[in-house]
Amino acid sequence: MSADELNKFVAYCKRIQPQSREDIKRFFEGVVGFPYDKELLLQSYLFLNIQDLFPSCAELLLFEKSPIADYTDLGKCDFVYLSTTGDLFLIETKFIDTEATGATERKRRNKHRNKVFEQVITLKSRFSEYWDIHLEQLNCGVFTTDAEVEWRGNNVNVVTQAISIEKLEQWRRNYHQKR
Repeated sequence: MSADELNKFVAYCKRIQPQSREDIKRFFEGVVGFPYDKELLLQSYLFLNIQDLFPSCAELLLFEKSPIADYTDLGKCDFVYLSTTGDLFLIETKFIDTEATGATERKRRNKHRNKVFEQVITLKSRFSEYWDIHLEQLNCGVFTTDAEVEWRGNNVNVVTQAISIEKLEQWRRNYHQKR
């Protein structure tokens, strides 16, 4: 991807997601105070701790938008960041209930684990085709509440990070006290 192609993509992102970093930060901080959606809470944790989890992520370009124009049927990406090296970093999140027990829950967890990797890998491919970006310039990450995903990323070139539900809840309770 040339600098010109990257500039076109960044301009596209600013057009469809014009909010400032501060506006997006306020949104995520609001979620922490009113955690009505566990997936959104996980995404808030990611956004507010991005440098600790994925240090190469420099600037959020898209959040919960389709990186492929208006084709939301082709999938939305949870986060698209510009990296410190000028590449793009796609991140998918998945809240996986690791506290539920039983055979059905084990199957559900495994399905969620597989799905989050499938999502980010498929998006990488579609992204590359649509924007004519070399696959080497697209990095992928997965962030979940299930540490079991960490080893799965090795074989498919996906960076994985996880936080336990317990630590996520502890962080939520303490977040506004630290401020």
